Amino acid sequence: MRSGGRSGEAGPRLGRLWPVLAASALLSSCAPANQSETKAPAAAPAPVEYFRVDPATAGRITGKVNFTGARPARKAIRMDSEEDCRKMHTAAPLDEQVVVNPNKTLANVFVYVKTGLEGKKFPPVETPVKFDQKGCMFVPHVIAVRTGQTVTITNSDSVSHNVHPLPRVNREWNQAQQPGAAPLERKFAAAEVGMPIKCNVHAWMRAYVNVVEHPYFAVTGADGAYELPNLPPGEYTLAAWHERYPAQEQKVTLAASGSAAVEFTFKGE
Repeated sequence: MRSGGRSGEAGPRLGRLWPVLAASALLSSCAPANQSETKAPAAAPAPVEYFRVDPATAGRITGKVNFTGARPARKAIRMDSEEDCRKMHTAAPLDEQVVVNPNKTLANVFVYVKTGLEGKKFPPVETPVKFDQKGCMFVPHVIAVRTGQTVTITNSDSVSHNVHPLPRVNREWNQAQQPGAAPLERKFAAAEVGMPIKCNVHAWMRAYVNVVEHPYFAVTGADGAYELPNLPPGEYTLAAWHERYPAQEQKVTLAASGSAAVEFTFKGE
């Protein structure tokens, strides 16, 4: 009799639980199997909008870098501490700190647009800049690159070298390169003018890299001339940097489809 009474008591209790159990089952069936699936997908990054130069209105700036005054004598580089380096030259090479051309212009001057392009982001450049170690010298002595552009560094010599930039803004690095080693590929993230590069193995080896965020720059060569083509019209500050002499600046206004000539003059002691 007692067992029958207990069974009767369980019946009403179970009956009272059925609505609760049914509601719980309904909620469970409606819940997602994976809570993360309900999250909204992450928004894709906005595409970069590059500034495009209108060829119908683009102009150019040309000019040269003159040199006046006493021309400093170029010193012979002594490579006696490295016999293998000395044997690479029939005569001692000359330092490249001040190279005055026969037409009284100055080589190794970095000319670039310093102001006037703010707010404009230009498409990246895929072509790398080549930088070699040849004859126990850095070649070329002055290079210029865009931010994020690849610099391909090679060692054409039969001796080991070392590439060590000394930046003020960018990250410093120091990389040895053996003869026949694969080219090094490096990039500079931030704009910086006049960054020295040295070789820790050969103290006389020195060069400079200049980094800018736009394509309007040049390094003067054997004729001291430069050209900045495909430049949109506007008002600009043009700057000329040299490793030994104080930098110079000039204001220039470039009309639509126009051209402007700007010359700089550095004076020897």
